[in-house]
Amino acid sequence: MKASGFFYLCPQINALGRILALDYGNKRTGVAVSDPGQRIASPLKTVPTHELMKFLQDYFEREPVALLVVGYPRQMDQTESESVKQIRFFVQAFKKRFAGIPVEWVDERFTSKLAMDAMIAGGMKKSERRAKGNLDKVSAAIILQTYLEEKTISGNRR
Repeated sequence: MKASGFFYLCPQINALGRILALDYGNKRTGVAVSDPGQRIASPLKTVPTHELMKFLQDYFEREPVALLVVGYPRQMDQTESESVKQIRFFVQAFKKRFAGIPVEWVDERFTSKLAMDAMIAGGMKKSERRAKGNLDKVSAAIILQTYLEEKTISGNRR
């Protein structure tokens, strides 16, 4: 029996690998993931930051990942926020541990506001919106969707 065109496409799509995005924080980090075709961002989980490397290691063992996108916190005047030093330290450690996975940065200004608006628009109950972890993972999804849209516009799809 001859395989249809769909089955020939699947290995190509999966070969891309997913893209993970982080909304890195001192206490917890929001994680989002793309679909295998690298078109849609979805909130995945909020992880205690001190457990982040272990979470990523476990995730990479289960799923092929092509890229890590990290939110880059800036002030309104374009200067770096105070948390950039900690995030850069994390990114350096990440690059040493997972040398085969490139890292890109995305401006994360307004992501918390956009995430809250998205949760309200999505009908999330007030009590669920107050759970800080939900805001973090939705913010990570917005960071990732921003990256995906910018790459689509520029034509530089991985």
